[in-house]
Amino acid sequence: MRESHSTAEARPYHHGDLRRGLIEAARRLLESEGPTALSLRAVAREAGVSPAAPYHHFKDKGELLDAVAQEGWQKLDEALARAKAEAPSIREAMTGLGVAYVCFARDNPALYRVMYDTARDKEALPETMQNGEDSAYCKVRNTLVEAGADPTAATDLELATVAAWCAAHGLAEMRGFKQFDHLKDAVGGENNFLRAVFNHMGLFPSPQREC
Repeated sequence: MRESHSTAEARPYHHGDLRRGLIEAARRLLESEGPTALSLRAVAREAGVSPAAPYHHFKDKGELLDAVAQEGWQKLDEALARAKAEAPSIREAMTGLGVAYVCFARDNPALYRVMYDTARDKEALPETMQNGEDSAYCKVRNTLVEAGADPTAATDLELATVAAWCAAHGLAEMRGFKQFDHLKDAVGGENNFLRAVFNHMGLFPSPQREC
């Protein structure tokens, strides 16, 4: 029996935190065995509860995955908030947001995949992603404004935000390619490689010209 099973069984969940326990159990299964191993029965076993217990909170696997994905978006929000808070300048903040995004995807590969898979099924990213002021998307948009983007040019600002987001998403998908190893060696490691790539993308807005 795996250690996580025995740990869960030694810590029975009370009604008030059963939902949280099930989501945590689902995340452990995702990262250790992948999404194909995920089922309400498997999550119940991982959490150390009866097979019927998950149905008090989730009607099916899809609802459980939605809850896991929502937690993933919240964790991404927190990661980007830390990166921005630690940046010494706005220019560094833009790079830091991109690096934090890629590192989140690297460190939580199965969770990251579920976040986008569940959104794809719904044909849209979560509503809170674009409209919640604390969301990761809005942090990127607001940092672009702080860097000089015109907040009144709504379409241009949204396109710039999408461009920055897609750049980070693309690098998250490709950062592990072996063909980049020599560049990582040249600049002193993976994090330096990520920073260098973002610094060469030209996503930082040019200073606004006065009329």
